[in-house]
Amino acid sequence: MTVEDRTLRALGLDVVPREHPLSYPGAWPRESGLLDGDRLLPLDRWSFADRAPVVSIGSNACPGQLRHKMAESGIVSPVPMVRARVTGVGIGVSAHVSRPGYVSNAPVATPGRVSELFVLWLDARQLTVIDASEGVPLPHGNFRRAWLPAPGVRIELPDGSTLPGAYAYVNRRGVLHDGTGTPRTHPGQRPLLTNLLATLPRLRDLFGTTPEEFTARARADRELCEKGSRLFAEEGLVTTGGLEQYVTSSGAGGEAQGAPSGPPRTGRS
Repeated sequence: MTVEDRTLRALGLDVVPREHPLSYPGAWPRESGLLDGDRLLPLDRWSFADRAPVVSIGSNACPGQLRHKMAESGIVSPVPMVRARVTGVGIGVSAHVSRPGYVSNAPVATPGRVSELFVLWLDARQLTVIDASEGVPLPHGNFRRAWLPAPGVRIELPDGSTLPGAYAYVNRRGVLHDGTGTPRTHPGQRPLLTNLLATLPRLRDLFGTTPEEFTARARADRELCEKGSRLFAEEGLVTTGGLEQYVTSSGAGGEAQGAPSGPPRTGRS
């Protein structure tokens, strides 16, 4: 494949869920790669000692979305994206309505179960951007960054090696359950919104009857998003995701996470 063929558009990875909310979580690559501007290039290694590993559960694994977040902050440095086998973490549904107009993914504990997820290797500036996009610096932000240590979470890289742990963004509001108290899985944005609107009359009153109406109204009204988030809790649909034990008071990771030698330090590379 030529360099030109490696553009996000050519690979079908250029859609940005922030601009097209029903596409959330966006297209994930089929394999590991180096996100370099508008291209996804091959990687020649799987770990980066001077960067922080972050397990991506939602649209951060979508190159189009990731490029968009970095470009907003003027960051053009490449981001390694490594496809990994992660045991103990799965994809649930956040118990909040996001301002871009979707109900996002959130990590949930899945002991003994394996998920194919992407590990982003971020330098200090890139980590700050993603923290901000997830609301980590805000006192009432939706997510907190937590260090998930081995052996509770096993992260196996393509060469068979494993990490001592990695960061993930744990939802401060909890996750939606399936009616039995078990965190529900995220089926994709359109089927999720269709189901929620069909079963929650109060949600229809706020956001309309179709996924298209939902996203349009949510994107136009921050207060409406907050009302929708509160509604999930008022309807008794919220439970814990099982990873809250790893969140520190700062919500931004740190050695208090309990990793044997502490989370890796970050630096520009």
